[in-house]
Amino acid sequence: MDLRNQRRLASEILKCGENRIWMDPDNLEEIEKAVTRRDVKGLIKQGIIKAKKVKGNSRGRIRKRMLQKAKGRRKGHGSRKGKATARFPKKRAWIKTIRPIRAYLKELRDSGLIDKKTYRLYYRRAKGGQFRDKAHVKLHLETEGLIKADKNE
Repeated sequence: MDLRNQRRLASEILKCGENRIWMDPDNLEEIEKAVTRRDVKGLIKQGIIKAKKVKGNSRGRIRKRMLQKAKGRRKGHGSRKGKATARFPKKRAWIKTIRPIRAYLKELRDSGLIDKKTYRLYYRRAKGGQFRDKAHVKLHLETEGLIKADKNE
């Protein structure tokens, strides 16, 4: 039973691909008799020939992955493409380091623990990249004897 012509006509009428055309297996003889466009249109009206629904790609798995990435998962070595400095630029890293250091130095100066001269000296040193982080500045000031070490920390 060759229904290629009917399938082609139906796909043109329904404006979809031939693979999306569904033909009722119980009425194949009737479909075979349909030769003209009008006959096929009649069968479509009766529901003997239909267009299947468009298949879509589920985004469920992608959504799950995106949620995990939002939590900070899936960032291991195998998932990385760019260099470390491309993923987190040097400038951002510097900003992340220098802001707490400068804030800490201002805090010490305003509270009177260090004088203006010491503040300026350490500010310049911080700018020069001498300190890794705030704790490093604190350690340096303690070893110089400029501030007292906290016993509870």
